[in-house]
Amino acid sequence: MPGMTLYDKLVASHEVARIDAEHVLLYVDLHIMNEYTSPQAFSGLAARGRDVLRPGQQMAVVDHIIPTHPVPSALRVIADDASSRQALNLKRNCDTQHIALFDTTDPLQGIEHVIAPEHGMILPGMVVLCGDSHTTTYGALGALGFGIGTSEVEHILATQTLVYRMARNMRIRIDGVLPAHVSAKDLVIYIVHRIGAQGARGHAVEFCGEAVAALSAEARMTLCNMTVEAGARAALIAPDAVTDAYVTVHAPQLRGAMLDDARAWWATLRSDDDARFDVEHAFDAGRIAPFVTWGTSPDQAMPVDGAVPDPRDEPDALARQALEKAMDYIGLAAGAPIAGVPIDRVFIGSCTNGRIEDLRVVAELARGKKVAAGVRAMVVPGSGAVRAQAEAEGLAADLIAAGFEWRQPGCSMCLAMNDDVLRPGERCASTTNRNFEGRQGRAGRTHLMSPAMAAAAALAGRIVDVRTWGDAK
Repeated sequence: MPGMTLYDKLVASHEVARIDAEHVLLYVDLHIMNEYTSPQAFSGLAARGRDVLRPGQQMAVVDHIIPTHPVPSALRVIADDASSRQALNLKRNCDTQHIALFDTTDPLQGIEHVIAPEHGMILPGMVVLCGDSHTTTYGALGALGFGIGTSEVEHILATQTLVYRMARNMRIRIDGVLPAHVSAKDLVIYIVHRIGAQGARGHAVEFCGEAVAALSAEARMTLCNMTVEAGARAALIAPDAVTDAYVTVHAPQLRGAMLDDARAWWATLRSDDDARFDVEHAFDAGRIAPFVTWGTSPDQAMPVDGAVPDPRDEPDALARQALEKAMDYIGLAAGAPIAGVPIDRVFIGSCTNGRIEDLRVVAELARGKKVAAGVRAMVVPGSGAVRAQAEAEGLAADLIAAGFEWRQPGCSMCLAMNDDVLRPGERCASTTNRNFEGRQGRAGRTHLMSPAMAAAAALAGRIVDVRTWGDAK
């Protein structure tokens, strides 16, 4: 009998009951909620006269709808009436059911996928679910995380379990060394580009290899966060010394014998040598350049020194039509270089790239320089803790001096659910995870890239190759 993959071990360790060959009843260690995917679930519970079974294993946060204006935390107000009602409704539900909430004026408020790891809520071996697709982030710490729908939110609140359909196993090995000025964001955009927006559909993806081992815990979060853009149902990295160091700093509740026991468990969380994967890919990190999206899907991407593809080179009629549609929306011509394209806005933040490591990179590039005339550049930290740390390290002062807007935490311009939006036709260099039509605002044009690339674009006023621009020379 072949060995087990890390994914198989995580599922097996949380299996309450086997339903059939493809489904299990899965126990959930932590369930995270936000203001827009939970209201119907609480209403469903109330209609059935049920309470939340295990309130201590729930956490909630207001993050998608909250404005990020640079006012003190205590003065943050959601002016939009519908959004305000959503936030108040979440607070009422959490108060009634005794669930911890990072509310609008909480100084530690932020994006759910930034808050949870930094507060030690995510440990290797856990199953963590949330009504948000980028819950795959937690695989960076060896936890099984994935997004769920509203009806599933209700089921978890009522039972702390989920009827779960098993995924297939995929392994992506990345060996070699990432070149200078190439980051985990470039790596994941490259992978999504190579395997396609549906390339990992139905699979739990395990990352391994020299390049993955060399990534920091925060860089691994970026990698796992965006793997869902290839259709993955989960993304995982086996716990190692990097994981241990991050978790022991951020989870002070683990000490002494409890930490020793946890480490013994973590050591088992890796795929067996004879484990079989349904699909395997291998990539050389040394061949990867800074990547930029040119279209309206995260896989429509290319190296910054490349040119926009020509749809006429695509033999499949439907694929060719999709390329033409994306090119028309984004306003670029076939064969045109992506470097040099003028930009109007820059957004640095999100659950993909709103952590302290990301802001350090941006501040280093911005120090002593100025945002280009005519460009509006926003930096939105991923949480109140990240914001405070950036201010303590002097990063915020450097960014403000360079002309960047220093905002309060939240999802902000990652998606058009708050008042940080693009105007029609505006072109944005963005560190977010999706470049869909209208994602950042109606008729807005989004180019996904790394924090370093976005910072360089803000300073240059156009998309540039960070490897050959400014101090990178």
